[in-house]
Amino acid sequence: MSEAKLPSQPIPWTWRDPAPHDDASFDPRDVFAAGLRNHHIANTAYPIAHQVTWKPYRIARPDHVEVASRGLARAADGGYDDMCLYVHVPFCEVRCSFCEYTVVKRQEHALMGAYVDAMVREVARWDETVGLKGRRIHGLDVGGGTPSMLPAEDVERVLDAIRKRVQFVAGSDISIETTPKIAAADKDKIRAYRAMGIDRISMGIQVIQPDLLKVLNRSENGIEHHTHAVDHIRAAGFDRLNLDLMYGFADQSLESWEATLDHAIGLGPEYITLYRMRYKLTRISDQASRVSLDEVRPMQAMATAKLHEAGYAANPGKTTYSKIPGDVGTSAYLRRRVQDGMPYLGMGLGAQTFTHTTISYASGSAGKNLAPYLKDMEAEGVLPLQDLYDLPRTQMMGKTCAVSFYFGEIREAPFVEKFGCTLSDAFPDVVEFVISDGLMHWTGEGASRALSLTKRGAASKNGVIPLFAAPSIQQHLIERDPHHDVELERSRKIALRVAG
Repeated sequence: MSEAKLPSQPIPWTWRDPAPHDDASFDPRDVFAAGLRNHHIANTAYPIAHQVTWKPYRIARPDHVEVASRGLARAADGGYDDMCLYVHVPFCEVRCSFCEYTVVKRQEHALMGAYVDAMVREVARWDETVGLKGRRIHGLDVGGGTPSMLPAEDVERVLDAIRKRVQFVAGSDISIETTPKIAAADKDKIRAYRAMGIDRISMGIQVIQPDLLKVLNRSENGIEHHTHAVDHIRAAGFDRLNLDLMYGFADQSLESWEATLDHAIGLGPEYITLYRMRYKLTRISDQASRVSLDEVRPMQAMATAKLHEAGYAANPGKTTYSKIPGDVGTSAYLRRRVQDGMPYLGMGLGAQTFTHTTISYASGSAGKNLAPYLKDMEAEGVLPLQDLYDLPRTQMMGKTCAVSFYFGEIREAPFVEKFGCTLSDAFPDVVEFVISDGLMHWTGEGASRALSLTKRGAASKNGVIPLFAAPSIQQHLIERDPHHDVELERSRKIALRVAG
């Protein structure tokens, strides 16, 4: 398909100037090769090595309210009113060995009630600071952690605090995550979720191989719970069920992966999402060197073939497969933030907030403990932010493009709306390279027009994603020795220390 360029357009927001280390260019072939060499960290998780690549853009705490407010400005003030919301619950029965996310220690479970109280106050504080009333919300995800560990009434308290301030638009939804064990054991809680207006539920199966479940510290969520869990979800009235599966573990055989796929398909969910193991900040990061692309690619190919045969559709590189025609399979929150680059406000300990110019992380998320967050919510006039970055356009483009690969494509019209230029304007050498090498191609027309992965590109997605990253991140990958994995070893030590 020939390229039909969209016109550039003016936008109301501006970006800071890039630091010197983001004012460079590299040969796309070098970046592509570096991404494949570093395939364990070159993925949709952006940025890489943020202590270096984002250090010049970090905002001092006394300036948090001013900069965060500017990033979340209303449309009347040159910003926007359309956005998504994310609510984070940092509690789990146990911490899985593969987990990279913000989960607190078991000792802090006694603070669940205090945490919910703080979240209700946080909703009010964001409303007081940046104005939530009248905002048009296109999706809300309740994630974790395991949000279903909270009593149902506590989930409803947070949702009520949000609902009385914002307007959910047509086509929006609310999605929540659970585990097989909880869904199987507490059918009343699952029924309560549906009654309070939650539309979509996602359950993590991950794998069914018993010895691998043990390694992953996930034996309590084994296959014996799955059928009862799905029965309770269906009885509650949910007709949008997603199952999460994971691959790319050391000692995970192709045969065991096939068994997991067959089992998940047999449970009859509307959607199945595939996650390749990302080792950074996990307790098993030392296993990364034992998993090669030659082992991962057959797993990817098998999953695609089996899911397509079973009636689940996804374009190359997309992580969520849907059995419903015309339904992309993800929550509305994920669809709008990924496909459209829509800003979102995150609330809770492990939350991230993404605007057109800034990214921030909640207080306590790095140390994975509640004390900093609870302290900030007791103080007056403080936003519960640990890190806030005011980023140049090249870094915001990198973030937007990286997460777009959850869908295996970068949509052109939302990119122009967000950045005021086309993909070919922003990345001329990259677009030429990915098309000439058969890694990506133009698909769709009008608002659906996208630069999409081919099957060849999907097999080398870890090389393609960094092509759209900011120069400092590309340089880091080019210079990094994947065989001397200091980052993964450091992240493993952090994860072990946090997990106790």
